[in-house]
Amino acid sequence: MPHALHRATLALHTPLGTPLAGDTLFGQLCWALREAAGEAELRRRLQGYTEGSPWLVVSDGFPAGYLPRPTLPQHFSPTVDDPAQRKAAKRQRWLAAARSGERLAVQLANAVDDTTAYGQAPQRSMQAHNTLNRLTGGTGEGAFAPYSVPQTCHSAGQRIDLYLVLDSERLTAAEAASLLLAIGSSGFGRDASVGLGKFTLEGIAPTAFAAPAGANAYWTLAPCAPQGQGFVGTSSYWRVLTRFGRHGNTLAVAGRPFKTPVLLAASGAVLVPASGFAARPFIGQGLGGAGRLSKAEAATVQQGYAPVAPLALESAP
Repeated sequence: MPHALHRATLALHTPLGTPLAGDTLFGQLCWALREAAGEAELRRRLQGYTEGSPWLVVSDGFPAGYLPRPTLPQHFSPTVDDPAQRKAAKRQRWLAAARSGERLAVQLANAVDDTTAYGQAPQRSMQAHNTLNRLTGGTGEGAFAPYSVPQTCHSAGQRIDLYLVLDSERLTAAEAASLLLAIGSSGFGRDASVGLGKFTLEGIAPTAFAAPAGANAYWTLAPCAPQGQGFVGTSSYWRVLTRFGRHGNTLAVAGRPFKTPVLLAASGAVLVPASGFAARPFIGQGLGGAGRLSKAEAATVQQGYAPVAPLALESAP
């Protein structure tokens, strides 16, 4: 089926209680489709999802114009002798998307930090919450004790890029835009009901990453499940991420809100295929279904796919 890469640009208007992670966004987009078109339509779109045929693949949210620094050993980066400069280099975690066709060493040498990528670095803070005891009219101990939760504040109108791989036979760009707008108006992630996670959509359009000469690896833009997908472990690089997922919408308040934990490769993984490199918009696999991921809803799936950009590892085989 035809899969095409698109870039959607969001403008944030309130703090985020949940990071803009691709697999979390995918889950909320599934709920948005269910609310808009019904459960039968969602099940139709999900046909073949765990057999390598996703209707939608969603990246993490990145500062507009940038991609996450690839997960690579130090020897791929420019040599820095001064300890202070090495410490500063660790904060340079964004690479310009427009330079994806350049040599890896050049891209890494031009990495930037949060302040440059966002214009104003996001600020993380704690928000106090109270749970009132309806019998006493106040707080107390145990379940009624005041507590704090973290949130991330961006500058007003902060522009964020999402990369979406759409199966054009099951999801058009206009439909994807409508689903994103639905999430943005109601709020994304935790504490959406009290105003967090609001955004608007500035636009969505087809896009492509320039491939560098000698491209031989995939650079992932979301958490993914590359296990058993034919990648060379000794030449690939990734950070392990354990996702302790939980249901959203009505299942979040049901008796079994938690999903089975899954092991993923975090965003920014660099994966070298054993059978030779071929340009493609995504890699990975769909997880779950048939009760493997959830006891509350047997059809539950987890995005183990990720949009990818091409990369040339000079030292890879």
